[in-house]
Amino acid sequence: MLNATPIDIAVLIVELAPAAAFGFAGERVAQWMSRWPAAVRIAAPAVFALPYVILATAHHMFRVQWFGLYAALPVVMAWLMTQAAAVDPEQRGNWRDALILLTLGLAVDLRWFDVAWSSGLRGLGNLLLVDAGLYAFLGIRRLSGAGFDFHLRWSDWKTGLRELLFFAPAVLILGITLGFIHPHANVPGFAKAVLTWVGIFVFVAIPEELFFRAWVQNFLERRIGRRGALLVASILFGLSHFNKRSAHFNWRYVLLATIAGIFYGRAWRQQRRVPASTITHATVDWLWTWWF
Repeated sequence: MLNATPIDIAVLIVELAPAAAFGFAGERVAQWMSRWPAAVRIAAPAVFALPYVILATAHHMFRVQWFGLYAALPVVMAWLMTQAAAVDPEQRGNWRDALILLTLGLAVDLRWFDVAWSSGLRGLGNLLLVDAGLYAFLGIRRLSGAGFDFHLRWSDWKTGLRELLFFAPAVLILGITLGFIHPHANVPGFAKAVLTWVGIFVFVAIPEELFFRAWVQNFLERRIGRRGALLVASILFGLSHFNKRSAHFNWRYVLLATIAGIFYGRAWRQQRRVPASTITHATVDWLWTWWF
C-alpha cells in the first residue's frame, strides 16, 4: 500500500480487526455470536461491505454491483455454514464447505474481484474475503482443529523453523537445477528486514495458511486421513501458484510451491497450529525476497 492515505490505513486496521479477534479470542467471539438470534448471525456480515464502500467512494470507483457482491457473499456464506453446522455436527465437511472454499480460492487465484479495487488496494479486497471466511468457518461453523490461535508459543517457532531447515536444502538444489532460483546478493538493513518479514507474515502467510491448512487440510484429514490430506492440500497449494510471475502455466513454481506446501502442512499438523506453518511460510518468502 504505497502512498496510502489516512482513509486507506484506517480501513486496513478495520479489516484486520476480525482476524485479530478470532486469532486472540476465537472461542469467546464464537460463544458471543451464538447468543445472537439466527437471523442476526446470518445478516451481520453484510457490514463487511463497508470498507469497500468507503474506499471505493474515496477513490471514485464505487459500483453498485460490487457493493452488492461484498454485502451478499458473506451473508450467503453465513447461511450455508448455519445449515452445515446443523446437518454435519461431526464436521466431516460437505458440499457447503467445499463450495465456499472453492469460491474463495478461485476468487483470489483468478483475481475475480481485483477490478473492483485500484491497483494498490487489491490486497484489501482479499482481506475482506478472509474476514468473511473467518466469520463463517470459525464464528458460525465453529470448525475444530483449525489452530487459528496467535498466542505465540515457543513450540510454534521450534516447529516452524525446523520445517524450514528440512525444506531449504532440497528446494535450493532443485530450484537452481531447474533454473528457477537465481541467488543474488541483497543484504537488507535490520529494520527493513524485520518490517518485511512482519508484512509477509501478516498479509501473505497468514491468509494462505488459514485457507490451505486450517480449512482445506483440516477438512481433508477427516475424509482421507493425515497423509492423503497433506499431499492433496500441498498439490492444491502448488496449483494456486500456476500464474505467479508468468502469464502462462508456471510449472516450476507449481512444483516448488507443492514441495513447500508439504513442509508447511507438516508444521501445521504437528500441533494443529497455524502460527507454526505461518512462521515457516513467512520465512521462506522473506528469504526468497532478499536472496533469490
